[in-house]
Amino acid sequence: MKKLLLMLASIGLVLGILSACGGKETGKTNGDNAGGKDKSEEPVTIKLHTHGTEDGYAWKKTIEAFEKEHENIKVDVVQLSEKQDSSEALQKIDLAAASGEQMDVIMFSNPAAYAQRVALDMLEPLDELIERDGYEMKEEYKFSTKVGDHYYGLPGKSVSWYVLLNKDHLDAAGLEVPKSWTWEEFMDYAKKLTTNDRFGTYFHGPQNGAWINYMSLKLYSKETDASFIKVDGTSNIDDPMYKESLALRVKMEKEDKSAVPYATMISQQMNYRDIFFTQGTSMIVTGNWMTAEIGGSSRFPIDFNIAVAPMPQNEPNSDEAFQVVEGDVLGISANSKHKEAAYTFIRWFSTEGQIAQGLNIPAWKTVSDDQLVGLIDTILENAASPEKVDKESLVHSIQIAHSAVVGEPLPYDMEINQALSVEFEKLILDKQDLDTTVENSKKVVQEIIDKNK
Repeated sequence: MKKLLLMLASIGLVLGILSACGGKETGKTNGDNAGGKDKSEEPVTIKLHTHGTEDGYAWKKTIEAFEKEHENIKVDVVQLSEKQDSSEALQKIDLAAASGEQMDVIMFSNPAAYAQRVALDMLEPLDELIERDGYEMKEEYKFSTKVGDHYYGLPGKSVSWYVLLNKDHLDAAGLEVPKSWTWEEFMDYAKKLTTNDRFGTYFHGPQNGAWINYMSLKLYSKETDASFIKVDGTSNIDDPMYKESLALRVKMEKEDKSAVPYATMISQQMNYRDIFFTQGTSMIVTGNWMTAEIGGSSRFPIDFNIAVAPMPQNEPNSDEAFQVVEGDVLGISANSKHKEAAYTFIRWFSTEGQIAQGLNIPAWKTVSDDQLVGLIDTILENAASPEKVDKESLVHSIQIAHSAVVGEPLPYDMEINQALSVEFEKLILDKQDLDTTVENSKKVVQEIIDKNK
């Protein structure tokens, strides 16, 4: 039965070969800061390349709201993945850049992918525009998009992490919805929820440098230096939480047999949405972008109850669930002929546009707690089956999330992620032991750092 359920869950994630593109200076077409009417004389159409689907981003409603305020700017949404697959979208972005296709606004699903394209001269610096509009990035947004000495993008949604729970499965196993818990408790839940018909949990990665948080769960749960690179730019692979993160994955898959095998996930090109909504697993660690989907949709109607728990922690902590907070980043193509119009859009989208969209948690710090709860209400009201969601646990899990202290995005973050993914795969496929994996990880990360000095 497990094999049958696993066969139902399939979507591939593939990272494309990157292709550089050079920047060109173009004349200004129009512009205004966030919130004001556009003052341009001639209408323009800008293209937005994005991994986001209509279900996940409500583009029709969002673009209508923008164009109502900025009548001379039309936005053509180029949807790059029918399944909101960010890796598939990155491959198409790279191909579009290499072929000289018109791109004005480019959306990235995470700062690492964004920083890597900055290094390829794909994006336009925004410093002068930010200074012109008179706001401070650190005061305005929840995470940094600074690469080197410059800003090349503005945050869209803010991604913190939580655990989606099949509440019917929890009830049947006599388990409560956790309000705070440790990784050891998470592992115990997964064992108790595993049956002949399903796995206790599913980890959607790492995959060729993507979804690397799934190989660093304990490291990402630290209060500071919660990444492969410390804030000071040195390697963080010596941190005991890196080794413990790898050990957690091995134990759950090999010993407890409570997690979907990595080899099955890769070979069957599985996807977390499919396996959770078809009840092939009882729990998934995932990002809060799923808030827009957990109440059910035409694609994934649900007939079971869903609860949400905060990210597990390394030590008991009922007040804060530390994690690496990231999110979408929107940049302007260096080759765009409509840079001012593109900036007008990304500034609007990163602020009041997030409220107009009404589907995601904004990275814009101006959003108050009351607005956040109201936004969650709106998201659930638009769901197919909002009564299936434990709203109290959802709100709690989002509000208790706290950003860990990490360094700014580096152009070689993706290179490190890919190298560590290779080492993880050797471990999980029994090609090398844990200690060898850690030692090899230290070596490859230091080599990448030295090479990029």
